[in-house]
Amino acid sequence: MTADAHSPAPANPTAASSAAPPRKPRFALFVATAAGLGYLPLAPGTFGALAGLALALLPQWLFFRTLAITHGEGTIHRLLTSPPLTGWLGPLALVQGLLAVAFASVGVWAAGHSALYWHQHDPQRVVIDEVSGQHLALIAGALLPIREYIVYLPPRGSIYLVSTSHLLNWKYLLLGFILFRVFDIWKPFPVRQAESLPGGWGIMADDWVAGIYATLGLWIARAAGL
Repeated sequence: MTADAHSPAPANPTAASSAAPPRKPRFALFVATAAGLGYLPLAPGTFGALAGLALALLPQWLFFRTLAITHGEGTIHRLLTSPPLTGWLGPLALVQGLLAVAFASVGVWAAGHSALYWHQHDPQRVVIDEVSGQHLALIAGALLPIREYIVYLPPRGSIYLVSTSHLLNWKYLLLGFILFRVFDIWKPFPVRQAESLPGGWGIMADDWVAGIYATLGLWIARAAGL
């Protein structure tokens, strides 16, 4: 009997190469790239921030447009003083808050899975963080604290108070967009430090902090009467 009679059979050199590749997380990539905006060759983060701006405008536009179509333009009036229900937020503020929480939560999940799939700590193609940060900056900087309301007068005479979108005009949209992009690119303390958080948290958190900086800038602009 030879010395190598009982030696193990040589490993199959093609075994490793024939292993199935990791399954592509298609939905996570779809969310992380903001429906494909992250694949754009130029400035994908800027387009992600524009998507966040659209996200801030969409609920306002849908709500007031629905009222105008259903009840006519003349049934919507602005009330320039705060109503007796101090601190009451109204449906639009609630919707915006729920959207902010939803996009932040799903963004952490999608960004984390995408980073693992692409084997990168913070892939440039992931722009859901810009969407979430820009949305946060606009709703917190231009809509909060809510100081103005509108009163809606339907035909039966009932009165409903809803938070107004008057602060989401072109000046605040442009300023909020510029401020967010500046802080997102500049990354002052602790924006850059937030990137060290693990997984999707690190990808998303730095844009949330940049959004908070932009919020403060919008509050200063409002206080100055700009």
